Amino acid sequence: MLLSQLTSSKITPQHFNRQALIYVRQSTLAQVRQNTGSTSRQYDLKQRALKLGWQPECIIIIDDDLGRSGTSALNRDGFQWLVAQVGLGLAGAVLCLEASRLARSCSDWYRLLEICALTDTLVIDEEGVYDPGQYNDRLLLGFKGTMSEAELHWIRQRMDGGKLAKAQKGELQQPLPVGLVYDPLGRIVLDPDEQIAGAVRLVFNLFDQYGSALAVVRHFNQQGLKFPTRPRLGSRESQHQQFLSQSQATPRWEPLKHGRVRSILHNPFYAGAYVYGRLRQIKTVETQKLDSPTKTRLVRLKPSEWPIVFLEHHPGYITWLQFLKNEQQLDQNRTYRFEERAGAIRKGAALLQGLLRCGKCGRRMRVNYLGNIQGPLYVCNEERIRFGGNMCQTIRGDGIDEAVARCFLAALQLAQLEISLAAIAQLETQAQQFEQQWKLSLERAEYEANLAQRRFMAVEPENRLVARSLEKDWNEKLARLEKLQQEYLAKAKLQAEVTSLSGEEREKILALAQNVPAVWYAATTTQAERKQLLRFLIKSVTLLKREEEGTVDLDICWQTEAHTVLKVKAPVLSCNKYRTDINLLDKVRQLAVDHTDGQILQILNEQGWKNSHGQPLSVARVRGIRRDFGIFLGSPERPGKLGISQRSDGRYTVEAVAKILQVDPSTVNDWCVAGRLDNVQLRKGGTRWIKLSSEEIAELGRSILRHKHKRN
Repeated sequence: MLLSQLTSSKITPQHFNRQALIYVRQSTLAQVRQNTGSTSRQYDLKQRALKLGWQPECIIIIDDDLGRSGTSALNRDGFQWLVAQVGLGLAGAVLCLEASRLARSCSDWYRLLEICALTDTLVIDEEGVYDPGQYNDRLLLGFKGTMSEAELHWIRQRMDGGKLAKAQKGELQQPLPVGLVYDPLGRIVLDPDEQIAGAVRLVFNLFDQYGSALAVVRHFNQQGLKFPTRPRLGSRESQHQQFLSQSQATPRWEPLKHGRVRSILHNPFYAGAYVYGRLRQIKTVETQKLDSPTKTRLVRLKPSEWPIVFLEHHPGYITWLQFLKNEQQLDQNRTYRFEERAGAIRKGAALLQGLLRCGKCGRRMRVNYLGNIQGPLYVCNEERIRFGGNMCQTIRGDGIDEAVARCFLAALQLAQLEISLAAIAQLETQAQQFEQQWKLSLERAEYEANLAQRRFMAVEPENRLVARSLEKDWNEKLARLEKLQQEYLAKAKLQAEVTSLSGEEREKILALAQNVPAVWYAATTTQAERKQLLRFLIKSVTLLKREEEGTVDLDICWQTEAHTVLKVKAPVLSCNKYRTDINLLDKVRQLAVDHTDGQILQILNEQGWKNSHGQPLSVARVRGIRRDFGIFLGSPERPGKLGISQRSDGRYTVEAVAKILQVDPSTVNDWCVAGRLDNVQLRKGGTRWIKLSSEEIAELGRSILRHKHKRN
């Protein structure tokens, strides 16, 4: 039987009554733009469907998946819609150029064939018509699907093998970072553009100075400096030609960002090393996302895990040792896994932030700031956070910081001259870097303006269509040059005020460096700068608090691995520091027997007593001491108002005696004046305190009765 007869026997009128679905797909957008021939061949399948007998209105072209990979049905809306139409029995045939267009995965391919067999849907490609319901056709289609999936892996294996073979020789060309370019022979060299190379060197110099990527960004932004970036060029030329064209493209200058600085510092090509395999793909399953349960992400490997590394492969901006040092510094700046790294320097008051370790458990101590406590609070609570245990140690940090600072300053006394010279050199270096970068920026802007002028002058005056555009470009370049000049003058004036040194200022710096403590405690020195200086010499400080002795042991580990042990007095708790003096309590208790609060205050101030804060006492404070410690005032100023009738020494007020003897208070006053009653009066017109015994009460009682009998 002829092939045409066999083909026609598989297609029945029932198939013509249903849709003919033509599936069009390209794996990448680059293939859609460049491989137009393959796309056209897939669209031409419409003519094949017409020749086979389908009507134009029954032919549907599905091209939703152009630019999408066929490795999975996920994120392929066109393929999913095609499967749905087949499953509903609306499709008579599925047309594709080859099996690889429909699926590169056997699971997706066999699922489609199973549904086609159930709904009597044909599969048609350039070579023939297949009925998945027939075993021979289904077996052949199965082979095609298997070969399609295997082809994908073969292609990838050959390409990856070729790349790996070249990479093992250090010959595989990779996209280079800004500051490195390929020469015509394919070798990696430093960018010949002085401005670009200077900007890259400045990033590494500033990071070496500050130790923080964010500090580098702040410096660039404060000085008004920009950083270059080169555009990625898409081309059908060879890879070497692409990279060469990219290195020759005009750079674009943009403000420096934190992520850009980190990518520069992490790139080993700047250290003259050729590295391949810095990233690794890891696939994870996300059960919460039903539409795409698998996720592929790139993980950055550690330098020790890189499979291919060639040191001193090409010229670099830093050495390999400097690169490893930068990697270590960046790792220490991370806040992830706090107990393993010191972290970046912050602006807080804690001088030992990131350096202090607990002497009990060895973990790094945290820093807390409480509103009612002046200064930082060092806390080791990892045991409680992780395992619900007890807190190891908690201590105020002001006294600890001061003790370590004194030890640090004492160590610096031996290097005062070197410090002074380094301070002057740093200011001069900053001024040179600022001047160099702005000079190159102005030079580039002037070149672009002159180039635009030459282009304008070279055009024929009659060709106004071109002349107008060139004139506009020339004016824009001139405006940009003028703007840069104005910015440079403003920045240069500010920079000169900061970095320019006269002879007198140079002598002052030398004098200040000879007195390091004055510089350390100066108001212009920030806490972040003090921490940076401290980390230059000190690696860590171990703290052990001895409660029974009231002391703290500090073990300072210097960068040279030498150790210095300090024993300082433990900070006194506020409740103990401001506790009322026991001698003052005894004095108040003694005076309260027969003195008022005002009289007690006068006596205490005359004797020089102070409160717990070192301030003079007040009546309110004296009254508060008596109230807090339960001291009864034997001579209140207004006993009647206070409800007091008897003093602690047994003396009564006039009113109390009058009630006891059942006489008028004036009678009691008369007896006091006449001397019949033992009384004391602390001040003229003040309260009389009367000593009254039981015998006196009996005698006065009889006298009162006799007086009443005489009147009667």
